[in-house]
Amino acid sequence: MSFSFKQSGLATCMNVTNSGFHKRLISTICSRSSFSPCLNLQNPERRNLSVSKPFHISSIEKINEKKPVFECKAYEADKSQPIEVEVKSEAAKRLKIGIYFATWWALNVVFNIYNKKVLNAYPYPWLTSTLSLACGSLMMLISWATRIAETPKTDFEFWKTLFPVAVAHTIGHVAATVSMSKVAVSFTHIIKSGEPAFSVLVSRFLLGEAFPPSVYLSLVPIIGGCALAAVTELNFNMTGFMGAMISNLAFVLRNIFSKKGMKGKSVSGMNYYACLSLLSLLILTPFAVAVEGPQMWAAGWQKALSEIGPQFIWWVAAQSIFYHLYNQVSYMSLDEISPLTFSVGNTMKRISVIVSSIIIFHTPVQPINALGAAIAILGTFLYSQAKV
Repeated sequence: MSFSFKQSGLATCMNVTNSGFHKRLISTICSRSSFSPCLNLQNPERRNLSVSKPFHISSIEKINEKKPVFECKAYEADKSQPIEVEVKSEAAKRLKIGIYFATWWALNVVFNIYNKKVLNAYPYPWLTSTLSLACGSLMMLISWATRIAETPKTDFEFWKTLFPVAVAHTIGHVAATVSMSKVAVSFTHIIKSGEPAFSVLVSRFLLGEAFPPSVYLSLVPIIGGCALAAVTELNFNMTGFMGAMISNLAFVLRNIFSKKGMKGKSVSGMNYYACLSLLSLLILTPFAVAVEGPQMWAAGWQKALSEIGPQFIWWVAAQSIFYHLYNQVSYMSLDEISPLTFSVGNTMKRISVIVSSIIIFHTPVQPINALGAAIAILGTFLYSQAKV
């Protein structure tokens, strides 16, 4: 007979009831274990084997036979994996998340820059918002048709649950674009950093959800910082301010509807946002035509081309493409990280957008205004930690 044994982390005790098997086991251990003394197992009254650092018999086989006669395994011994593999896997996951975050922030900064350039030369936020959704929808339709991306498997129930999400997404997208057409990009994002306050208030009064005191306390610097930044904003505009506030409320409702409606769905983050863009485009287009109209769009387009030149076409294409890309990456990152990590990343994203827009557009900022923005951003970070 041949056998192998392993050291286990648990105390192990074996009872051998068959006398013949017991004697053969003893003789085999003594004859084949030249590196250790023979264990005294001759007492017929005691049939237990126990040692201070117990061994574990993994298998006992007859010589020249493949089928094991007797087999028992230690949980720790058989389940254990090399530490190096786990470390490498964790490091790879962190690197992947880091790439997602860096790409998300970079694409968002580029979008905001080109979006503001377009709105300065072409102040039609409803059409601009429509073009952003149309570009993203076209990109995904081509990806599905050419099999670059896997076509999502959807049904009527999927689109039914997606509809309220798309309505809220459409309102939030248009409101944010209207805001940026009236005020500085930095001011819009400072106000939008107050989104956690809307999230808590809506969840508390509409859904009856309770939060610990630390969450409510974290809203104080958020609300106070946003208020201080708004009061001291040199180019304050009520339409721009209200647009950012409406966007906050709409995106909070979008997140709530999305959380409720997508339970149990197997659509990936990338395809989920693609379907959201398609449905939002269908909702937004008739309203954009009614509010602004083709005649205003055509006149404004000719004026922008005469003032900016052909470069204006690239600005429109860039803001449309990068809008879809940064949102798509953000939804893809949700498949890899927790909501808490996502909220922290969203906070850091706003900081990068605010700082870069101030530098590129030379936005005048008073020290008290910068202080208000810093307080609001700090409050947003504290909120994400308190939500744990």
